[in-house]
Parts: sequence; C-alpha cells; structure tokens
Amino acid sequence: MKKQDIIPFVETLKNTYPDATCSLDFKTPFQIVVAVMLSAQCTDERVNKVTPALFKRCKTIQDFADIDLNELEQLIHSCGFYKNKAQNIKLCAKQVLENFNGEVPQTMEELLTLAGVGRKSANVILLEAFGIANGIAVDTHAKRISNRIGLSLQKEPEKIEQDLLKIFPKEYLKDINHLFVWHGRNTCDSRKPNCVSCTVKNYCKYYHNLSKN
Repeated sequence: MKKQDIIPFVETLKNTYPDATCSLDFKTPFQIVVAVMLSAQCTDERVNKVTPALFKRCKTIQDFADIDLNELEQLIHSCGFYKNKAQNIKLCAKQVLENFNGEVPQTMEELLTLAGVGRKSANVILLEAFGIANGIAVDTHAKRISNRIGLSLQKEPEKIEQDLLKIFPKEYLKDINHLFVWHGRNTCDSRKPNCVSCTVKNYCKYYHNLSKN
C-alpha cells in the first residue's frame, strides 16, 4: 500500500464500521484482564455469556484469588482450555494483589509479568481499560487481513505488529484492531472473503491478484 493511501484506507474502514469497538463486556480493569484470557481460542460471544455469572461470583480481585479452583473451572468450563485458564486467572489475581497493590498495571512491561497475559492481551488491556494505544493487538483477524492486504508478509503476531506500527500514524492505533476484527467478521472471512462488497478492496493485494486471475 502506498503511503498516501494509509489514511484513506483507515477512514474508509471507520466509515464502514462506525460502531467498531471491543466486543467483550467488562466494567473494571481486572474484568477485561479475565475476559481477554477467556477469549483465547474462544469467541467473544461465548465469553460474554460466561462472564456475568463469573463477575457476580467474583466481585473483587481478592475474590478471584480466593475462589476454589474447581468452582472457577466450572464457571468458565464452556470457554475451553478451562483448567489452564482457571489457573492463570487465580495466579494473575494473586500477582496483581501482591506485586501491584491490587491495581492492574498500566505498562506493557508490567502486564507481561502477569500469568496468562501475552503481548496481544496486554495491548487489548491497555487500550480498553486505560485508553493507552502504543501497540496493536494482532489476533487472527488482524493477522489474516494484514497478510491479505499486503501490510505485512510476516506470520508471527509480534513481527506483524511491528510492521503495522511503521505504517499507521499513532492517532489511528486505537482503531486498527477493532476495525480489523469487524472487517474480518463481516467481510474478510478466513475461508470465503466477500471481496465484491469489500469497501477497501482497491487497496488489497489479495483482491488485485484475484482480479488478474
């Protein structure tokens, strides 16, 4: 994509998906930490069905640290990988209480010290809980769309993120993941992308290659 096309590309996506925001339901910083953990290999829709009962049971970070592991596993069972997620949630709660005075940290470096939190999750937490956008969460949608459009040829999320950070102006970083998620869900499907109705197809390497064939 040419440099002069970057802003029109983002603005077109923003006009296409004016309601593009985080799909996970939460009210506190630690709730988004938990929701993001549960969303791994699971749909946001499923997570949002699980979290109301979970957050009613665990109202504070201390509640998450204290809850019986078996009870927690039952509460999050339908999100998949529940044993590993339950262990991470409990350990993460203890780490926040012991290492950060019960406050979810607000830097990438500190978030990465928490159990179950990787770079993608940390980017989501920073943006959604604190409005901090220094990076881009590269999930399956962002990876697929970045590769298809030609924004990055990399396969590893962290390398894709670095490519995207070189391309997009800082003021747009808060929008990129939301827009890519919504575009991936509504248009740029993994198996059968709807190129005909795609509003950014003129910027897309995949579409141009398709047109040639």
